[in-house]
Amino acid sequence: MATVSPESVGASDEHEPVFHPYHHPAAGWGAAKSVTGFLAREGEPIIGPRAILKMNHENGGFDCPGCAWPDDMKGLHLDICENGIKHVTWEMTHKRVGREFFAAHTVAELSGWSEFDLENQGRLTEPMSYDPDTDRYVPISWPDAFETAGRALRELDDPNRAAFYTSGRLGNEATFLYQLLARELGTNNLPDCSNMCHEASGRALQASLGTGKGTVDLKDWEAADALFILGVNAASNAPRMLTALVEAHKRGARIVHINPLVEAAARKAIIPHEFLAMATFRATPTSNLNLQPHIGGDMALLRGMAKAVLEQSKSDPKALDHEFIDRYTSGFDAYRAVCEATSWAEIEQLSGVSEARIRAAVDIYRAADRTIVSWCLGVTQHEHGVDTVREIVNLLLLRGNLGREGAGPSPVRGHSNVQGNRTCGIDHRPTEAFLERLGQVCGIEPPRAHGLDTVATIEAMTAGRVKVFIGMGGNFALAAPDTAYTFEALRNCELTVHVSTKLNRSHLVHGRRALILPCLGRTEKDMQRNGIQSTSVEDSMSMVHLSTGMKKPASPHLLSEPAIIAGIARAALPDSRTPWQDYVGDYDRIRDTMAAVLDGFEDFNRRVRLPLGFRIRQPARELVFRTPSGRAEFSAAPLPQLAQNADVLTLATMRSHDQWNTTIYSDNDRYRGIKNLRTLIFMNTDDMRERGLGEFDEVDITSIARDGSTRKLSGYKVIPYDIPRGCAAGYMPEMNVLCAIGDHSTQSDQPIMKNVNVRVEASGR
Repeated sequence: MATVSPESVGASDEHEPVFHPYHHPAAGWGAAKSVTGFLAREGEPIIGPRAILKMNHENGGFDCPGCAWPDDMKGLHLDICENGIKHVTWEMTHKRVGREFFAAHTVAELSGWSEFDLENQGRLTEPMSYDPDTDRYVPISWPDAFETAGRALRELDDPNRAAFYTSGRLGNEATFLYQLLARELGTNNLPDCSNMCHEASGRALQASLGTGKGTVDLKDWEAADALFILGVNAASNAPRMLTALVEAHKRGARIVHINPLVEAAARKAIIPHEFLAMATFRATPTSNLNLQPHIGGDMALLRGMAKAVLEQSKSDPKALDHEFIDRYTSGFDAYRAVCEATSWAEIEQLSGVSEARIRAAVDIYRAADRTIVSWCLGVTQHEHGVDTVREIVNLLLLRGNLGREGAGPSPVRGHSNVQGNRTCGIDHRPTEAFLERLGQVCGIEPPRAHGLDTVATIEAMTAGRVKVFIGMGGNFALAAPDTAYTFEALRNCELTVHVSTKLNRSHLVHGRRALILPCLGRTEKDMQRNGIQSTSVEDSMSMVHLSTGMKKPASPHLLSEPAIIAGIARAALPDSRTPWQDYVGDYDRIRDTMAAVLDGFEDFNRRVRLPLGFRIRQPARELVFRTPSGRAEFSAAPLPQLAQNADVLTLATMRSHDQWNTTIYSDNDRYRGIKNLRTLIFMNTDDMRERGLGEFDEVDITSIARDGSTRKLSGYKVIPYDIPRGCAAGYMPEMNVLCAIGDHSTQSDQPIMKNVNVRVEASGR
C-alpha cells in the first residue's frame, strides 16, 4: 500500500480554506478580475496585454498553447479566454531559472517544493545535466548534451529500449521530426498524452466511422439545432466554447449538459468580448437541460435515449432516418434488438437518471433537425470509454446526424495540437500505409511492430526493458497514473531527457543520468538560418494553421524543438541521410516532406499560408466510411455494470479552474467556490452523513485496485457538493496516486482516472 501525504500546492498562503457555492455566470467580470490580478501578480502589465492582441490571430499571430478549441473564423479580435491568458503569461514571465539557481538547490531540496513553487521560479535558460555526486543539475553545452543523449541511444542493444513521449504542445513540424527520429532509430515506442485522454475517442470513431477524429467544425456549431455536451467542464477546460454556447442559445438552439457535476458553463455566461453584456451584467443561459448521471453512467443514459427514439419510431416514421440507416449504416438490426432487450429499470439503475428525465432529453433530440454531440474526458477515462463513444455515434446515426451541416460527433481535445501530434505520426500503433509512405519518402525502413503506449512504457521502465526516456514537453511524472509506481519507473532508467520551458516535477524524478533541455515557447520568435520560422498546429476540428512567436526568447541559449530533435538525431544516427540541419534551417523543407507523407497535407506550404489555414479532409463527413463494411457501423455492446458495494464510492479526478493540466496557478477553484485548498474531496451530503462527516472534516481516501491492492491519501478535507450519491471527485495530479497502473481500460489502454473505487473515512479512525 502506497501512502502519500498531501502537499501544499499553490501560492504560499496561510489563509484558511473557504467554500461558497458558485452561482454567478461563467466568464464575465469574474474572468476579467482574475486575469487582471494574475497579470499584476506576474509583473506583466505591458507584455501580457500585447500578447493578448496577438493570440489566436492570423497574419503573424501565435496559437494559444492552452486548449485546442478552434479559432474564430469571422475575424473576432478578442478570441481569447481567461485560462489562455494565464497560460501565455505564465510562459512569458520575466523570472529565470539559470545555473545560479541550480547551484543553490539540490534535487533533494527541490523535491520538497510544491508544483506551484517549482514552475513559479520562471523560464529555464540553458541545458543542464544531473550530477549524482552533488545531487545538483549543472550546466552542459548543447553539443555535449546532444552527444550524451545520442550516445545513450546509439549504445542500446535494441532500439525498443528507448521511449519517446510527446505532450500536446509540440508543433506539427517538430512532431514529424520526432517520430522520424524514433522510427529511423528503429522503434514505434511513441507514447503520448492522448494515451491518457482521448485514445478511447480515436479508437471508437475509427471503428464506427473509419476516422479517428470528429467530423464537425465551428460552422456546424453555428448551424446546429441541438447541442449535447457530455463530460465537459467547458468554462475551465475549453473556455472559448462558451461563445458557441451563448450564441447557440441566442439563436434558439437547445443545449443539454450531461455531467455528474453541474458546472458553471452549464448554467449561464457573459462573454467578455460582448461589451454590452459586460456593461449591463446581462448573462445568457448556456443550457436548457442538465442531467447528472452516475460517474460512468453516460452509456446507459445514451442507450435510454436511443431506446426512446426507437420506441417512438413504431408510431412515428419520422423518428428515424430510415433512408440514411439503410444506405449508409451496418448493424442496425442488432443494435435495435439490444436496445429493446434493455429494460428501463436497468437503464435508470445504471445511469442514475430517471426515465422521465431521459425522455426530456429525447424530446430535444427529436425536435432538432441537426444535432451535435460533444464530449471530453468525463466520457473517455473509463473501462468502457470506447463503447460509450460508439454509443454516441449510434445515437447520431439513428437520425442521420452525420455528413451534413450542423450535425455530427465533436470530441473536445484539451491540449493545443494534441490532435496534430497524432495526425503527424505520434502513434504507437501506426498503419502499414503510413509506414510504407514514410519509408519511401524519407529513405528509411520503419519498424512494423507496434510500440509501447504510456502505461506500457511505465511498466517497461519498471521492468528494465526501457532504459532511455525522452519527453517532449509536459510533466510526465505527475500526469501519469499511480504516482509512486511512475516515479519508480523513471528512476529505473539509465537516462531521462526532458525538453521543457519551466522546471517541474519530472526533472526531479529522473534516471541515473538526466538532462533538462530548455526550448523556445510558442510565444517566442524562432530565428533560424533562413529567417523567422512559423510552426503549424491542428485544432480539435481539423483546421491547420500557422503560429508565429512575437517575443524575444527568454534566453539566448534556448533552441527550438525542431533544433533539439535534430541535434539528438544527428548524434544518435551518425550515418543518417536525413537532412536534419536543412530541416532546422527552413521549416518549409519539413513541410514539403510532410506533404509527401501525410494524407491531407498535399500542397502544405501554400495552403497553410491561406487565411485561417486549411481543413484536413474528413471522409466520414462526406459519408465515405473507411470501415471493413464501407459503412458507418452500429455497436451493440452490453451496458457496463456499477459497483455494488455501498461502502465504496466511485471517484473521478479532474482539474480545478486555476490550473492547466499539471500546471497549478493557485489553490483556488472559482467556479466551484473553493479558495485556498486543493487537497479536498467533493462528496454528496448523504454519503457524508452516512460516514459521520461534516464540511472540512479531514479524511483518508483509500483506493481499491482490480488486483486488490490499495493506495491512500491522508488528511484531505471534505466538501459537500451537488454530485450523485455514490460518487466523489477531486483534483489531479494529486489524486493520480489513487489510480493503479494496472487499472487501465481493456478497450483503449487508458488509465481509468474517472472511475476509481475508493473508501472514505475520517482521519484517525
